[in-house]
Amino acid sequence: MKKTNISRGVQVLPSLCTAGSMFFGFASIIKSIGHDFNQAAWAIFIAGFFDLIDGRVARMAKAESDFGKEFDSLIDLSSFGLAPAILMYQWTLYSYKEIGFFLAFVYFSCVALRLARFNVQSGKVEKGKFQGLPSPPAAGVIITYVLFYQNQFRDFGMVKQPLVLAMMPTLAFLLVSSIRYSSFKELNVNKSNFFIFLVGATVVVGSIAINPNIGLFICACTYALSGPFLGLASLLFRQKKQLK
Repeated sequence: MKKTNISRGVQVLPSLCTAGSMFFGFASIIKSIGHDFNQAAWAIFIAGFFDLIDGRVARMAKAESDFGKEFDSLIDLSSFGLAPAILMYQWTLYSYKEIGFFLAFVYFSCVALRLARFNVQSGKVEKGKFQGLPSPPAAGVIITYVLFYQNQFRDFGMVKQPLVLAMMPTLAFLLVSSIRYSSFKELNVNKSNFFIFLVGATVVVGSIAINPNIGLFICACTYALSGPFLGLASLLFRQKKQLK
């Protein structure tokens, strides 16, 4: 009897992690409405942490299920679609009235479309890759920009709105694009590349530790731009190879 209870508890654990993501996504919306933008951004960041671990917990506990996948997808829409859209609207897009409302809605809509496509194409996309920018990293660009601006760049008010106006449609496009992004699930660290991996990890952790506001923003932007950059580099390489 005790074994059965333990087993059921382990199966519930991934859903509890997903519920944690839901809670902090909802908390972010409340903080955005109250104009506490720093707290709203950090709430989405914590939601991302729970989203990162829920799938891994499910695999480790051998508790993966269709319910868990659907639950996770719905929470992603609220925590990484609705919450960032409201954050950006309350933070600056409201000043553009209908245009700002439209841009926030477009971002939210593209997150929904990307998640729907992901659910339909699950298992059909190249292993170890995402088709289009995943919604948590897209939200990561938004929240790290808010934190970066609020804490490092506040004196340059004229830069805030133009960057947001460019950022929102760009992220919306990347979300629904067919550009491939690494999922890091197939990351193979062995003796031959361990030193390079260690140096890279040290640089990333060090830059974040020195100044989290700048380091996190740079990391988020680097991942968001890695898809188009590597895709263009691969295209140029293939064209060069065909000309030889």
